[in-house]
Amino acid sequence: MNQSYLTAALRAVYVLFLTAACGAVGYYSFPLTYPFVIALILAIMINPFVEWLDKRTGLPRGVNVGIVLCGFLIAGAGFLTLVVAEIVSGTAHLAKILPVQFNKAALYIESFFTNQIMPLYNQLAAFFDGLEAAQQESIITQVQNLGSELASGTALFLSKILEMVPLFFAFLPNMAAVLIFSLLATFFISKDLHKIQNKARSVLPDRLISGAAAVYAELKRALAGFVKAQLTLVAMTMVLVLIGLSVLKVNHAVAIAFLIGLVDLLPYLGAGSVFVPWIVYLAASKQLPLAIGLGVLYIVVLVFRQLAEPKILSRSIGLHPLGTLIALFAGFKLFGFLGLIMGPALLVLIQALFTTGIFKDVWQFIKGNEK
Repeated sequence: MNQSYLTAALRAVYVLFLTAACGAVGYYSFPLTYPFVIALILAIMINPFVEWLDKRTGLPRGVNVGIVLCGFLIAGAGFLTLVVAEIVSGTAHLAKILPVQFNKAALYIESFFTNQIMPLYNQLAAFFDGLEAAQQESIITQVQNLGSELASGTALFLSKILEMVPLFFAFLPNMAAVLIFSLLATFFISKDLHKIQNKARSVLPDRLISGAAAVYAELKRALAGFVKAQLTLVAMTMVLVLIGLSVLKVNHAVAIAFLIGLVDLLPYLGAGSVFVPWIVYLAASKQLPLAIGLGVLYIVVLVFRQLAEPKILSRSIGLHPLGTLIALFAGFKLFGFLGLIMGPALLVLIQALFTTGIFKDVWQFIKGNEK
């Protein structure tokens, strides 16, 4: 075998082994290091604000970091307070109207049972009595099996729900601990960020530093584009919902449109988590025109998101619309709704590695042509 081919094969194996080893270390150490990964991301995010304060105030960097963190915490607490206040206000409003609506729903169910279910039951009973004994026994067996499966499925579902309750309460202390450690680590990382950067430059090779800086700049640009795209989609969804609710003459259209826009950001929920229960409730309370109108509006919003998201993401992030669409679909199939974020993010990372020439450098290394 040619010596150059053997060297290239060994180098390729080395690159694959190093990549797999780094991936395995990152994967298995993530449960222990993720609070500090979050802290690093937060420190990078708040660094522009800290740098701005450093130039304007002349205070020690630690003080400026504390000011920025306190500002973000106050803003987050204010937002949560606003959300809780809106929930309390909405709950009080529901407490006033739900009893009346439940009475209407109960009367509707009673009327439906009397006028529809009972005649149908009588017809089925008469039909059943006319069957042969073997047929009756077969039907009874099938109904019993169906009832057993339904009961076991319901019991399993309820047991899973009940199992999640203690897990949720057990998760709260862990979440509080993660939050505290992340905030403390964010403070120390941000306070000594320049020292950490200088230390990394003195230890790591210049080629690795320049490559990492190029990838970081590309990812930063793509992340800014992704945030811009999401805000654009949310704003357009809010406007679309506001127009639809105004046409349907729904009260508090602005507040509802704002809520749906925020919920639409969440991968597992989306606008359907507001529209679907609302439509079902309206249909059950005999408000069919409004239920149909909201159903049409929900379909319009859903179709708009599916058509607009790949185009807006591709334009903001710099990806081809077809590539963005493939990434969205592949991410959804592999990781569920979370993949709608992970798919484009992975595609952005691959594009950043291509743009900055990392893959080209690796290929040159494998061929033995590195400088």
